[in-house]
Formats: sequence, C-alpha cells, structure tokens
Amino acid sequence: MSSVENGSTSVAERVDSVTREVARVSQPIASLIDAVGKVVVGQREMVEGLIIGMLCDGHVLLEGVPGLAKTLTVSTLASAIHADFKRIQFTPDLLPADLLGTLIYSPKDGTFTPRRGPIFTNIVLADEINRAPAKVQSALLESMQERQVTIGDTTYPLPSPFLVLATQNPIEQEGTYPLPEAQVDRFMLKLRVGYPSREEERLVLDRMAAIAAKDPSTTVSTVVTPDQIVEARSVVDRVHVEEPVKDYIVDLIHASRETRELEPLPDGTKLDRLIEFGASPRATIALLRAAKAHAFLDGRGYVTPDDVKAVALPVLRHRIVLSYEAEARGLSSDGLVSMLLGRIAVP
Repeated sequence: MSSVENGSTSVAERVDSVTREVARVSQPIASLIDAVGKVVVGQREMVEGLIIGMLCDGHVLLEGVPGLAKTLTVSTLASAIHADFKRIQFTPDLLPADLLGTLIYSPKDGTFTPRRGPIFTNIVLADEINRAPAKVQSALLESMQERQVTIGDTTYPLPSPFLVLATQNPIEQEGTYPLPEAQVDRFMLKLRVGYPSREEERLVLDRMAAIAAKDPSTTVSTVVTPDQIVEARSVVDRVHVEEPVKDYIVDLIHASRETRELEPLPDGTKLDRLIEFGASPRATIALLRAAKAHAFLDGRGYVTPDDVKAVALPVLRHRIVLSYEAEARGLSSDGLVSMLLGRIAVP
C-alpha cells in the first residue's frame, strides 16, 4: 500500500473513530433538543442554532418581533441544563454596574468590597439587549471575549461554561438602539426568528390558552450537565474537515471582502457596490466551528460543504455591512450571503 493510501486509511480510521464518539456523546444533546421541543412549539431552527452555539462555546443573538418565544426558548434551554442561569432585562435606564457589579464602600473600616453583578453565571439571558444604551452593551465586550470582568482595579474570571444568549427586537421598533459593530461581531450566530405556521400556532393556543397556565420552562427536567457539554465540545473539536472544505470556507469569507472578483448581478451591478464591509477573520473561525457542530448534530464525524451552507446565514448575516445602494434597493444581508454562496465553487 502506498504512502498516499496509508494516509487515506488513517484519515478514514480517524473519521470512523470520531463518528462512534459522536454517536455516544450526542445522546444527551438529543435529549436536550427533545426537552426544549416539549415546551417550545416549532422553531426547530432556533433551537438547533442555540445548541450549535453552546457546542462551540459561542454567544448567540436572537432577533424577532415580541411574542415569538425567544425568551421562553432560552429559559427552557437553561432549565434543561444543570448550570447557573440569570435573566437580565435590558432597559434604557440600565447601568453597567447593574450588569457587571460595583465596589461598595464600608464606612466602618474604610475599604471597598466588590459586589459581583448577575453577569457572574453560566448562562446569561440578555433579554431585549438593544433596549439599553450603548454604554451598557459595550460593558459586555470584555466578558464576551475574554470571559472576565474588571471591577475597580481587579479582574475576575467568569464561571465556565459562560454563554450570552441575547434577544433583540428589530431596530425599526420603538425604543431600540443599534448594537455596536464590535459587540455584534462577538456573537457567533445571529438567528432570525419568524412567525409560526398555522398548525404550530394552533398547538400554541392549546398549550397556553389557560389563564392560570404556569411558565412552561419551570416544568422542564434537567437532562444535561456541564461536564457532558464539555465532553461534547471536545468531540466537536475532533470532527474531521478535509482541506478542500477548509479552502471553501476561506474562499467564501474572502469573497465577502473581494467582491470585485465575483460575477455581477443580472443587471450588471457589481457586488462590491452592495457590500460596505465584508466578514472578519473571526467569521472564518466561527464558520468552521459551526459547520463541525452541525455535522455533530447530524451524527457525522466529518464536515461536508452542505454543513457550511447550512450555517452560513447565521454566521455571516450580522458580519456583512450593506452599502447605501444595497439598502436603497431593499436588499438584505441574507440575500447577499445567498448571492455569495451561489458564486463560490463547491468542492
């Protein structure tokens, strides 16, 4: 057997080994999805997106109009995990100290004692995050990126795991502030939450119509521990990615920045006139990790181009900034990501 064949056999053996690990470790994760599905009607894409973020240790931003079960889904997910959970309601009068904590002065001994804020937990639900001003949103940057918080002159590490699962209303609604670009880029995924189908809404009516109905998230039993999440993450890290798939990911991100090289629209418009800023290298890493997690949820120990396509929208939609011309045409970031996917050769 040649050295090339030896190499191929070695890769095949590693993929088989990882696939067996995926089958073993994914059972608690499947139970977690089922537990959330017993409470939340439909919204399968949102639930899987939250699970992918959790498996990749990445923060997730949920966007949708009020009443679409965004908060319920995050609360239910947290209830099904044996971990600390805090919900923070973002309001226009919220202060950074209300989130991170502050120093309390003691007149008795003349010293300052740190009082840690609700950010010190495993899962943070930042509810309606874009209803707080920019200074509060910016206060999250250090905790989201470095997993630490500075109070006074001292830096404190955050618990592990630490995830920010944020909800926001569309920016066209009253009382909302656009998130700073630096913070938006810290979210690994941005999930758009839409209205349920007629059949799903009928199920919601049956479950929630009672006036005295309890919060469904409080009835969910714990099915996953933090140790099982950490083990699943280690298996996701070992999911195999062929070199052509890696090149495909890089080509896709690079194309968002070098749009002059791409085929123009049918009317002759160059894509570089529609994209102000392309995706950053952080998006390249996020796309690879999310594709691995998607393969994991599909029960495979290897990534295909279809995995990359499946997670491209939630990874890239908030990282591509449209030009004024694109906005004037009524184009969306989702539409431009789809254009990029249609113009990059699939391995």
